[in-house]
Amino acid sequence: MDSLVKDLLREAGRTYAAEAGIALKNQPAPLFQLLTMANLLSARIGAGVAIAATRELLAAGGTTPRKMLGLGWQERVDALGRGHYVRYDESTATRLGKMSELVLGEYGGDLRELPRRVGHDPGRTRAALQEFPGIGPTGADIFCREAQAVWSWLRPYLDDQTIEGARRLGLPEDVKRLVDLVPERDLAQFAAALVRVARDRKLADALRG
Repeated sequence: MDSLVKDLLREAGRTYAAEAGIALKNQPAPLFQLLTMANLLSARIGAGVAIAATRELLAAGGTTPRKMLGLGWQERVDALGRGHYVRYDESTATRLGKMSELVLGEYGGDLRELPRRVGHDPGRTRAALQEFPGIGPTGADIFCREAQAVWSWLRPYLDDQTIEGARRLGLPEDVKRLVDLVPERDLAQFAAALVRVARDRKLADALRG
């Protein structure tokens, strides 16, 4: 099992934030960028496309809520199009604008205020995230899975997708047993790897050998 976990982390343990070019830290800009990525990943569209669209939005300058609003609706649509996020580009551009307005208006542009307001409670954090336009249960799970890398109080955050990945690999499906397989600092990478396995049967088969 130790060998399987090492192979899993080596082959699929890059976080989605890292793949999107987000240098995740407990700072306002990268936390907003993570929220943007979670928003895009929430749609019924391939993860690769959502990640590419996130990179395009960041490259266009939408790295903070104020800068995202500064891009304007059409520039957001164009950036999403360059990432081939075309089925949902116009509605998503609108949602990103409303999301940015809420981050500014409700949190002063700083999502570090969110955990303080909810008492560092994972369940209440998940509920608060779903107040943002475009963020439902799936998006909240994505944000929390990745944010546990910098918000240690979220650990361990392993949702149904990660448990499905564990099941495919024959790893424990009990959260307490599963988290014992990796150091706490690696939980975000571990969660990302398990999600990839849950979404990619060929990857699961290759890892099982």
